[in-house]
Amino acid sequence: MNEAADTSQNLPRQSSRRSFLKQTALAAAAVSPLMAAADPAPETGASGKPANRPNVLLVISDQYRWDFICAYGHNPMDFTPNLDAMFRRGTAFENAFTNQPLCSPARACLFTGQYATTTGVWKLDFGLQPGATTLATVLRAAGYSANYIGKWHLAPNSHSKPVTEGFVPLEYRGGFDGLWQASNVIERTTHPYQGTIWDAAGNPMTFDGIYRVDYLTDLAVKFLQQEHDKPFFLVLSQLEPHHDIDADGFVPPTGYDEKFRNPYVPPDLRPFPGDWPFQLANYYGDCKRIDESMEKIFRTLHEQNLEDNTIVIFLSDHGCHFRTRNVEYKRSPHESSIHVPLLIQGPGFNNGGRISELVSLVDFAPTLLAALGIDVPASMQGKSFFPLISDPAARAAWRNEIFIQISESETARALRTPEWTYVALAPGAKPGADASSPVYQDYQLYNNAADPAQIINLAGRIDPPKLIHYAGNRSMRQITDQLRERLLARMEEAGETRPQITRWDYYP
Repeated sequence: MNEAADTSQNLPRQSSRRSFLKQTALAAAAVSPLMAAADPAPETGASGKPANRPNVLLVISDQYRWDFICAYGHNPMDFTPNLDAMFRRGTAFENAFTNQPLCSPARACLFTGQYATTTGVWKLDFGLQPGATTLATVLRAAGYSANYIGKWHLAPNSHSKPVTEGFVPLEYRGGFDGLWQASNVIERTTHPYQGTIWDAAGNPMTFDGIYRVDYLTDLAVKFLQQEHDKPFFLVLSQLEPHHDIDADGFVPPTGYDEKFRNPYVPPDLRPFPGDWPFQLANYYGDCKRIDESMEKIFRTLHEQNLEDNTIVIFLSDHGCHFRTRNVEYKRSPHESSIHVPLLIQGPGFNNGGRISELVSLVDFAPTLLAALGIDVPASMQGKSFFPLISDPAARAAWRNEIFIQISESETARALRTPEWTYVALAPGAKPGADASSPVYQDYQLYNNAADPAQIINLAGRIDPPKLIHYAGNRSMRQITDQLRERLLARMEEAGETRPQITRWDYYP
């Protein structure tokens, strides 16, 4: 995929990461040792252990809003000290987005570097194809072990067949053939203080009386405390702060809801009805426990002398809009649903940098492989954003837009740029049955610079440039036309058949 700047579009771009030039030399110094050591074929030492490549620990926190990491500067509650410290140590990506704001599709994008319609996992219940090329398969070929703890949600499953929601057969593990302590649909097989996951052999692992976040974190700590004869790739996939299905809401550790009574309410929630008035304190409690679990992870890495040779990533599969945009918590193209946290620390990333360019989950796998000096498979549609850390030319050339697919709640496609979010909806599609549509129409248009909470939908307006909706020399109709063409191009690039997108003339 060619990510060079598209000279055919003149969409406004926001300023680059502040103080970037001050960070360039430091970032280059941090990157150089990693890149010099990372050959495509790993060297081995006398013990047979692949040399020089760092370990990788990926922590996924399901449904974690990006603005609930306080260091991003959008939440004054000051309740995430451990993630804030990671933010300052490593590289923080201020504009990271999911390409599909739904659990299984987002995870398929993350591990394969492909769009959801390419993987075939464009909705829940579908699974990755056996033999798919994933981060795990590529890292294993480079000498890593591939290990997984927690929520998987990438094997075929059905509520009518509960057995498919628990143990995951080897062929559906996406190449993770090492330690396996997981459940396919962990929200169905566990509750906040008790439940069951399964090991690689299919033996049940039951916990009771311990909070789910703590149980999974303890499993990760035990793994980190072991001796390893090769570099490891470990995924710790937490369910929290995802809502609890049985409770139909968020269940924090005992007493944590009381800690966050009358909390700060993000601006995108305040104007809309939803369940945030009585669920927000619980959500804060969930996020607090996730932050506390990261302290245990960081302490263990330090105690085991792993912190200097381990890349640690913290991210989420999607955000949470608290039923303000549809009947549940995600599955929408709004910022509260698609904007995700992304923090990376460790070799090549410890520069205290803040990257403002727009990146997405399909870019993650190519980025990690590039950072490790491993060739990126041709099957991956994403683009490595690793050069953005230290290369001004790469930053200038980066195509600053994200392509997003929506399913189940609606069949829609979206384009996110620094200033605009444009959405096309397929009004005749059946969201749970149709992965795509031959016909879409203009549906939503938000000016993210003037309206970051996305309160005012500008789709269909034909206001002249002199009005305040846009401070420039183009009308809303011209802006919409250009975004529509960009979206069509991205749909084709992602492998979709070029559809028709009609204008919406709702406004006179």
